[in-house]
Amino acid sequence: MTATSVSLVLGSGGARGLVHIGVIDWLVEHGYKIESVSGASMGALVGGIYAAGKLDAYKKWVLTLSKSDVIKMLDLSFGLGGLIKGDKIINKLQNLVGTQQIEKLPISFTAVATNIETGKEVWFTEGSLFDAIRASIAVPLVFTPVTKGKRILLDGGILNPVPIAPTMSDSTDITIAVNVNGEAEDDHVIEKISATLEEQDEGEQNWFTNMVQDLQERLNLDLFERNEQWGFYEIMSRSIEIMQNSIAKMKMAAYSPDILIEFSSDTARTYEFYRAKELIQLGYDKAEKELRKHPHLK
Repeated sequence: MTATSVSLVLGSGGARGLVHIGVIDWLVEHGYKIESVSGASMGALVGGIYAAGKLDAYKKWVLTLSKSDVIKMLDLSFGLGGLIKGDKIINKLQNLVGTQQIEKLPISFTAVATNIETGKEVWFTEGSLFDAIRASIAVPLVFTPVTKGKRILLDGGILNPVPIAPTMSDSTDITIAVNVNGEAEDDHVIEKISATLEEQDEGEQNWFTNMVQDLQERLNLDLFERNEQWGFYEIMSRSIEIMQNSIAKMKMAAYSPDILIEFSSDTARTYEFYRAKELIQLGYDKAEKELRKHPHLK
């Protein structure tokens, strides 16, 4: 039987995007042929690395990350565009993957970013892979924007969190979209995924928020007044997640995938890359659950 060819669409969502690795692992292991990948933000990062044939190297590295490793990757910016420059992250990825041109990748790939001046999507289908990824992951206020010519580019998830449109002209058998900004499915799943957090004390749970707030004070960035439960980072992050889920629903109403694999926005916080093992496994298990509903696709 001929392998089912797939256009794979990977959504934005910070560390939750690590589930994309598990989804890809399941598809490859079960004989699906991924011929096209479109991604926004973390979806562009994982999808681009997979299209370059280097996902195993990235997976091996991210599985080693601890909380302190995540902090060390944050190269602070003292400009007004964002808190983090992102150079350390991109340099590490380039060391793992090598210099790559999108048009020369063995798998068709599109990274989606947002032109902040025109309010329009920018689709990267050629040029430097990591220039495209860096633009696509430029989360507002977190990563500094990317300037390409006269364009100022930010996170592709602002306008298109699950970018199906770039795959519409593909001649593949099916389109599979992965959305990691979905609504909570049931309390059991969230409780299971959050078990490690419940074991930590409040101070440890808020380590990232405290770091960002300390940085705000040093840079005199009084953006939000902290209350007892929600800090600046949580408010900003959660607001973006809510908006992206709403936008994703509208986009998918216009461009419906054949199969949607969806994860709750509560699955992980955007910076919890040190939870790679469980998030990758969650992606694999969810792909198993959703794709087994379609036994004719093999």
